[in-house]
Amino acid sequence: MSEIKDVDAGRKALRFFEVMAVTVGIGLLLLVAELVLKYGFGKDWLDWWPQPHGFIYLVYIAATANLGFKVGWGLGRMVLVMLAGVVPFLSFWAERKVAAEVEGRLAPARR
Repeated sequence: MSEIKDVDAGRKALRFFEVMAVTVGIGLLLLVAELVLKYGFGKDWLDWWPQPHGFIYLVYIAATANLGFKVGWGLGRMVLVMLAGVVPFLSFWAERKVAAEVEGRLAPARR
C-alpha cells in the first residue's frame, strides 16, 4: 500500500468514517425495526425513518470515499467498504477492521 502523505488529514478522515459507520449501523438497525413493525405488526411508528437513513448513508459514502482517497485505497476497496453499510451489523465489523488497518498504517508516522 502507498504511504499516507498527510497523517493529520488521515486521522481526521478516519475519525469521521468511524462516527459515520456506527451511525449508519444504528440507522440500519432502525430501518430493519421499521420494516418489522410495518410489515409484521401493521404499525407505522417509524415510517419517517427511511428518508433520513438514506441521507445518513450518503454521508457514510462520502466519509468512506474521503478516507479512501486520504489513505490511498483503490476504487474496489472503497466500494466494498461502502457496501458494508447496507448489511445489518456489517458496518460495525467493517468499521473495526478498517480502523485497525488504518491506525496501524498511521502509527509508524508518529515517530
